[in-house]
Amino acid sequence: MSLAVTESASHIRGITLMASAYMLFSGLDATAKYLGASYPFAQVAFARYAFALIFAVGYLLWMDALAHVRARNLKLQIIRGLLLAGSTVCNFLALRYLQLAETASIAFSNPLWVCALSVPLLGEKVGPRRWMAVLVGFIGVLIIVRPGMSGFQPAALISVTSALFTALYQLATRKIAAYDSALTTMFYTAAVGTAALLPAMPTVWVMPDLAGWLLMMLVGAFGAVGHQLLIVAHRLAPAAVLAPFSYSQIVMMVLIGYVVFGDLPDLWTVAGGATVIASGIYLFYRERQVKATRGAQH
Repeated sequence: MSLAVTESASHIRGITLMASAYMLFSGLDATAKYLGASYPFAQVAFARYAFALIFAVGYLLWMDALAHVRARNLKLQIIRGLLLAGSTVCNFLALRYLQLAETASIAFSNPLWVCALSVPLLGEKVGPRRWMAVLVGFIGVLIIVRPGMSGFQPAALISVTSALFTALYQLATRKIAAYDSALTTMFYTAAVGTAALLPAMPTVWVMPDLAGWLLMMLVGAFGAVGHQLLIVAHRLAPAAVLAPFSYSQIVMMVLIGYVVFGDLPDLWTVAGGATVIASGIYLFYRERQVKATRGAQH
């Protein structure tokens, strides 16, 4: 078998795992939205991390790797975990008031935030074309949010905050990769989120019924398995191949939103979401071109 055929097969497996991961993330958000009608959003967020921690520990024991989980940069692991927990809390709160398609469209502004924040936080250089893509993408976010208009929903600002937390989390992930393994990071992500939300539980806890427990376990499973699939997908295929398929989530969110909640996005959400996604795709490929040019010069 030729190297090209082997590489192609590896890429196809990576793409399949990438799409599967975002299908699980769509299920996670839909389940969280459903649970949010009966349980406090903070409790649902806690369940997402607590059950993910149980799954992570079980997986590490199965891999006989729990004893090797040691953070070489504990401070950064804690900061990263708190950022993701903050993003989750904001997202679950926003989901109580917004459609899945709205939160997903705003969430896809993450690459724009990452690009903008990489300049002051990582010292990276961003050229005028990428700044233009960031500007156009943020205009797309404004189209979705519609500040000052009759259709404005304050919860959209909470969703934007969630996207900002996620961008900071992704920047921290770039840093942590130089210190710790993916398994170590998986464990600390769940552990920090659980520890951060635990103190609030005595004041918000509502005892779930059997269906509630099962759905909360499902939220944890969706998160834990989804993140593992992403890790494996990036081992099988480069980010340049995988990135466009992350946008399959918006289709899944629209379908689930319609089937489960009877929601259909309005024209503002569709137009804004399309603008954000187009800007994100252009930004990704522009960054790829810039890196390729720099590599050729060296």
